[in-house]
Amino acid sequence: MTVQEFKASAKEAAPEAGLPVPLQALWWDAKGNFERAHDLVNALETPDGMAVHAYLHRKEGNTANARYWYQRVGRAYHRPSLEAEWAALVEGLLAGALPPG
Repeated sequence: MTVQEFKASAKEAAPEAGLPVPLQALWWDAKGNFERAHDLVNALETPDGMAVHAYLHRKEGNTANARYWYQRVGRAYHRPSLEAEWAALVEGLLAGALPPG
């Protein structure tokens, strides 16, 4: 699946069965459901989950909380836009590895 196909799938009622939780969260974020996306990764203590959690707090505008989660996963956010960060996360998660951060 490509990033474009993943984004287009947000037109469906639910994410594809079997998607890892961090990708499910990004899928719900693409649908505009921040709350559901955040709920999925809120207690997920994996590097993938924490990276998505950090992105969601950055998007929310909660910079201090975003920095906390970026630090926990050992990443710095440096993408020029939220859209670029979302795409990089999706691409990395679809490939099985997060992009360098």
